[in-house]
Amino acid sequence: MVRSELVQRIADDNPHLLRRDVERILNVILAEIIETLARGGRVELRGFGAFSVVRRDPRPGRHPRTGAPLQVDETHAPKFRASKKLLARLNGAALDRSAHHTPT
Repeated sequence: MVRSELVQRIADDNPHLLRRDVERILNVILAEIIETLARGGRVELRGFGAFSVVRRDPRPGRHPRTGAPLQVDETHAPKFRASKKLLARLNGAALDRSAHHTPT
């Protein structure tokens, strides 16, 4: 699913909201998540998961083309940890599909 599909789905499920309003709401939510992570914070969406930032230490590396040694700077990366509810839903769905499979 891409962003426009998500907006359309929300708009379809909420006919009292205009599509452009749904898009604005989604943009505000995503901007707040991004801003919180940029400040080093954590965003928890109960029943879905938690976003946080992990720090990767500087380390020695190699240039992929020449093989020459170089120093890779410290970086920060987003991290997502799924909630127990999401994991149960994903694993339950996988179990439901496999239950219908009969080995030959």
